[in-house]
Amino acid sequence: MTTMLQIAGVVAGYDGSDVLKSVDMTVETGSITCIVGPNGAGKSTVLKTISGLLRPRLGTITFLDKPIQGFSPRAVLETGIVQVAQNHSLFNEMTVQENVRLGAYLLNDRARIDRALAEVEDLFPIVHERAHEKAGNLSGGQQRLVEFARCLMLNPKLILLDEPSMGLDPRTLKAVFDTVKMMQASGRTILLVEQNVKTGLGASTHGVVMESGKVRLTGSSAEILHHPEIGHLYLGGTLEDANTAEGSPPASTSAPAAQR
Repeated sequence: MTTMLQIAGVVAGYDGSDVLKSVDMTVETGSITCIVGPNGAGKSTVLKTISGLLRPRLGTITFLDKPIQGFSPRAVLETGIVQVAQNHSLFNEMTVQENVRLGAYLLNDRARIDRALAEVEDLFPIVHERAHEKAGNLSGGQQRLVEFARCLMLNPKLILLDEPSMGLDPRTLKAVFDTVKMMQASGRTILLVEQNVKTGLGASTHGVVMESGKVRLTGSSAEILHHPEIGHLYLGGTLEDANTAEGSPPASTSAPAAQR
């Protein structure tokens, strides 16, 4: 694999307070990379910094070998990066098709938009089947699928997903993550933040563990999912606590099998 996105030494936050504290991270082309960690770890802040919603104070973000840190959201979108927000973002009084077409708002070519819509309908039958229904009539899981469809209208290279499982029942959750895998199979690279650790890592190829604004572990999703420190982290402790109890150095240096 080749590196699509490289984050190096990124420091960013809100109102003068740093949330991200020298974050280093890579996303490989064609991968599904899942960021996990306790609340307040800085997971969603990473996505906001990549997408241009938050300007980093220090550090670099390189996408396809070009620096993009400090770009506006529109400029980031034009490079081929799209984000699906954590909260549902469809316009309830607009139809499903109207919502999906909004994903191509940067395009001025009607024929090109029609072609993109046809391709999206092939991947997401619900866009065709429910085209003229109001988006507000859809279930939470169906709305999430339409949001995925909308984000593909510009044929992005990298898709950022913030908590795609939010508010979904187990059956719908499986359908959503099956769709994430389908988008990867269609040639997209995925970077997602997920609170449901088992589901998120289970659907991913790579994993990143964050804690207190820093990256603590990186590796294959299987390595991360089965790492002994992960259970401790999610039972209310910290990675430092786990290593201290075992008489070993901090996780960032003590887990070579999970580091890349």
